[in-house]
Amino acid sequence: MHIITFSQFHLMYSFKPIYLLLMLSSSVAVGQGDSQLSYPKARKTDQADDYHGTKVADPYRWLEDDRSAETADWVKAQNKVTFGYLEQIPYRKQLQTRLEQVYNYPKYSAPSRKGEWFYFSKNDGLQNQSVLYRQKGLDGKPELVIDPNKLSADGTTRLGAFSLSKDGKYAVVGLSKGGSDWQEYQIMDLSTKKYLAETIEWVKVSGAAWQGNGFYYSRYPKPEGSALAAKNENHQVFFHTLNTPQSADRLVYEDAKSPQRFHTVGTTDDERFVLLTISDRGQGKDGNALFFIDAQSAQKTFAPVVAEVTDFSYGVVDNDGDRLLIITNEKAPNSKVVAFDTKKRVFSTLIAERPEPIAENSVSAAGGKLFVEYSKDVTSQVQVFSYAGKPESEIKLPAIGSAGGFGGEKDDKFVFYSFTSFTFPPTIYRYDIATRKSTVFRAPEVDFNPGDYETKQVFYASKDGTKVPMFLTYRKGLKLDGTNPTLLYGYGGFNISLPPAFSPLRIPFLEQGGIYAQANLRGGSEYGETWHEQGMKLKKQNVFDDFIGAAEYLIAQKYTSPAKLAIQGGSNGGLLVGAVMNQRPELFRVAIPQVGVMDMLRFHKFTIGWNWIADYGSSDKADEFKALYAYSPVHNLKAGLNYPATMITTADHDDRVVPAHSFKYAATLQEVYKGTNPVLIRVDVNSGHGASNTKKNIETTADIYSFILWNMGVKSLKEVASK
Repeated sequence: MHIITFSQFHLMYSFKPIYLLLMLSSSVAVGQGDSQLSYPKARKTDQADDYHGTKVADPYRWLEDDRSAETADWVKAQNKVTFGYLEQIPYRKQLQTRLEQVYNYPKYSAPSRKGEWFYFSKNDGLQNQSVLYRQKGLDGKPELVIDPNKLSADGTTRLGAFSLSKDGKYAVVGLSKGGSDWQEYQIMDLSTKKYLAETIEWVKVSGAAWQGNGFYYSRYPKPEGSALAAKNENHQVFFHTLNTPQSADRLVYEDAKSPQRFHTVGTTDDERFVLLTISDRGQGKDGNALFFIDAQSAQKTFAPVVAEVTDFSYGVVDNDGDRLLIITNEKAPNSKVVAFDTKKRVFSTLIAERPEPIAENSVSAAGGKLFVEYSKDVTSQVQVFSYAGKPESEIKLPAIGSAGGFGGEKDDKFVFYSFTSFTFPPTIYRYDIATRKSTVFRAPEVDFNPGDYETKQVFYASKDGTKVPMFLTYRKGLKLDGTNPTLLYGYGGFNISLPPAFSPLRIPFLEQGGIYAQANLRGGSEYGETWHEQGMKLKKQNVFDDFIGAAEYLIAQKYTSPAKLAIQGGSNGGLLVGAVMNQRPELFRVAIPQVGVMDMLRFHKFTIGWNWIADYGSSDKADEFKALYAYSPVHNLKAGLNYPATMITTADHDDRVVPAHSFKYAATLQEVYKGTNPVLIRVDVNSGHGASNTKKNIETTADIYSFILWNMGVKSLKEVASK
């Protein structure tokens, strides 16, 4: 399919957890000395704003200017303090070496077929970027298609899109530089592997949907001011015809009167239907509208499937003749699959809602079948249905964990999927549609013995009595004596789930006797839309209570103690860490807020931050301002509290959660905190919302683990023999 559903765009450009993007690069710091570090002085101003009669000071507003020399000098001085501190930790290099060892194995994506070719990506081990290959048949010789490692000196140019035309002759290649969300599109002729002359700029929140001799895409007008911080408005859809300049592209859709909307277009596999999705999250609406054009008719303008944006989502999976097969949560908080007859303009239910939610809208089409992934207590269950909605089989998975993939062409005889869990490295399986059998297609060889570790799922009570699940992974034989170094990770937002998943970069922490705890907080999609709604807007405090409850459970059950407990989260999870360490600083020894949303009163004023109003609310509304102000991390830092050792991480090319959030938070925390725990900010360069290459990912992870263990009083590491 050339369709990327509204829900997928939402995940891509809201806050897909950096648990997935950074592969758990985390770190902790607790000073082992008695004196406070000397921090760079940050100039204070008398800037203040009036919010519905409440005056709110913003003395570090000047740090929002990412292009000023003063901001650059402050960042440089902060990094000098941070890296000076980290360099004194005796086992920092030892940890980095071990991380490189466990990460250094070939990593493959599942193949996808286009005609006689199978396309897949491979990373030899420590390559900064995965390389795209293709081969004729599954036994053919791989040939290079794109090696992003050769596109920049530091390996930070990333392949963000690769969309093949229906006949497989051309591909749209999207590249992003330095971790930015901005993409530049080029068109590759697959017969020569040469690029056509045209280049398409300022692409963001977009796919490439082919139809005939061109494709649809979405872009913004060229930003005024900082390309990495300026608000993105007036999202436009264009059609590009091959071998023409971008200036000749045809404007397909825009809504200049509603500048804070996403407009994206997909096409069905047969290119019959052009599908326009419109979301209005800047107005606090969590769903989308959906329109179509039938190329087999005389229709020239978009006709509605769902004419108005509401809080319900609609994502097209495929078409079956005249019918569009759609996943939706309308009157179905756990989601269902419906059919929309484009001739009669009526809906019918294909796959009814179940007690188990469909996992993050995971419905795929291949081989004339629908593959539906359900989530049962945050673990995958996959069922196969006919296009008529008849259940045909359940795919037996190898263990309790997470499955993904299953998509393909309508004439496919088999599909590929991947399976993973905390101690189960991602393994690719081939599923034969006719025989309904799965076989291992490719399994990784990791320097790690899964039999040495175990994972258990526990359920604990939050403040209001809600039962919240949490996964715990640790070395077998663990003693519950409260002395185990523990890293508690959470997210809790944007209808995003944290399912079981393997990260090789977690191994060195586990090898040191560490416990990895992953809490499935409200605000996510673990139990459908109801679970999400319980952690949104005026109910956001539930998320923080859930995370605090997880910490209290770990301490009460003697897995760990406050002196050995670190918390980590990224993006929306960075907000989580910032809010929780304000509310209960005594529970934690170390805090790692990464690329966090720390100023909840101004987040909507940068790049696509307005997109998050649907989850957070907005300070422009009095009742929502009151709720936001009550937990906003930068506004609730208080003098006299003994904050945990804190290392804030951000990056200069993060144009999703702009680094100003972390800058202002660090300056404020360094100002109010008078204790001896370190308060550091680590600002990466040529990196974005997630690490922009493997090298940076490993370096960041080594610094996080070093900071955590050092501040937990660990003087030296246990020796670990490589396999």
